[in-house]
Amino acid sequence: MNWFTSFEIPPASAPISHQSKILSMGSCFAKVVGSKLESCKFDVLTNPFGTIFHPTSLSQILNHAQFEDSIDESGILEREGLFFHYSAHSDLVGKSKADLNQKWNSKIKETHEYLSSGTHLILTFGTAWIYEHQDFGSVANCHKQPQKIFEKKLSSMQKMLLDLEITLGNISRSNPNLKFILTVSPVRHIKDGIPENQLSKSILCVLCHELEKKLESVSYFPAYEIMMDELRDYRFYKEDRIHPTAEAENYIWKRFSETYFLKETQIKISEIQKIQRELAHRPLNPESDSHLKFLQNLRSKLEQMGTEFDFSKELEDTNQALERLINP
Repeated sequence: MNWFTSFEIPPASAPISHQSKILSMGSCFAKVVGSKLESCKFDVLTNPFGTIFHPTSLSQILNHAQFEDSIDESGILEREGLFFHYSAHSDLVGKSKADLNQKWNSKIKETHEYLSSGTHLILTFGTAWIYEHQDFGSVANCHKQPQKIFEKKLSSMQKMLLDLEITLGNISRSNPNLKFILTVSPVRHIKDGIPENQLSKSILCVLCHELEKKLESVSYFPAYEIMMDELRDYRFYKEDRIHPTAEAENYIWKRFSETYFLKETQIKISEIQKIQRELAHRPLNPESDSHLKFLQNLRSKLEQMGTEFDFSKELEDTNQALERLINP
């Protein structure tokens, strides 16, 4: 018997390879994808300004990076001796205004470089609900400030579409080779309410559909739909019933791989993952001859793979483990 509904996802017209340069931004699912790409030795920058859930907030930070804008000091706030900005997640934090400014400029420069010379930009939208600060305007993060200074709003699809059309258009004119991959996060935003979350996700799906129709460089990957249909069961959620389990993330990653990686790239990933598993191996007896031989074989594999991928840190750790074993 067939216990779940599967659906076809056509192969990407602009596949990702190990020669690609990828920027992954958006909700916490953007971090999941970015982390998996990084572990498979892709050149990827993930959420340089931390987790950002809303399309307009993403559009604003991409604009800042595209035009290398200085920090807007009206958006800086202090909390418990630390400095944050309303346009970014609390991952971007400074010990002073000057420190925050320096970190902002560094992230702007890094993101600009990926937008200018990258091949793929992955944007993962989390929610259509946004908070408006009474003075600053729309914010990416409220940073635990009093609720009374914000107004919560459901953004219209038309407003978000216009924001992203302009932003992605500007980026495309600077880097015509950059391809955009849009996806809606499978993470449930149930703090907004169950009906409200479903309404929000529906708007985001329509937004992605409209952008895909309007811009040739845009493709859509149905991560949310995979979670809702192929993985339609609470066993695929963590205990909070909000975030997908590791098993669910791995399944969505498998579908992503089948969509965006050519066969030769998938073979390389398989080889890299095999080495990653060997690196994670914990021996029964770390001082045994068999472990010595295992480390020597592992070093040979790392040296061979190191001609194509950066395994310098792993090779250094393996050499140190061998040195400790040979010369205790």
